[in-house]
Order: sequence, then C-alpha cells, then structure tokens
Amino acid sequence: MFGLLVGVAAGYVLGTRAGRARYEQISKTAKAVADSPVTKKAIEVGRQKLADSINPQPKLEPMKPIDEQTTILIPRDQLKR
Repeated sequence: MFGLLVGVAAGYVLGTRAGRARYEQISKTAKAVADSPVTKKAIEVGRQKLADSINPQPKLEPMKPIDEQTTILIPRDQLKR
C-alpha cells in the first residue's frame, strides 16, 4: 500500500512539473491568438451578425409615398427587386 502511495505521489510531482511547462506554452499561444487583430475583427463581425439576426425590429425601407403626409414602410426582406 505504501509503495502505491509513493508511486502516485511521484507521478503527481513529475506530472505537474511537465504539465506546468505545457500549460505555460498553451497559455502563451492562447493569449497571442486572443490579442491578434484578426481574431478581434472576426469576433466583432460575428457579434454584429448575431445582433442583426436577433434584432426584433425589421430594417424598413420607404416605398412610394401615398401623399405628402403618408409614407409606406416595408421590411427589406419583403422587397421585390
């Protein structure tokens, strides 16, 4: 039983040392990717597309006015072009 505990303890110590170096390497790479202008632009574009897709207000375009005081608005996706 004592031998098993010593083996587990030694494995833990050696694993954490090797694991820490690998963790630092992964951490540096992740930070470099996160700070990249390309990544920031991709996130910004993705957020904008998501915001546009969940916007409850349809984008409206004016049609021909009926008279001087009345203008008809129609959602862009329903326009026939």
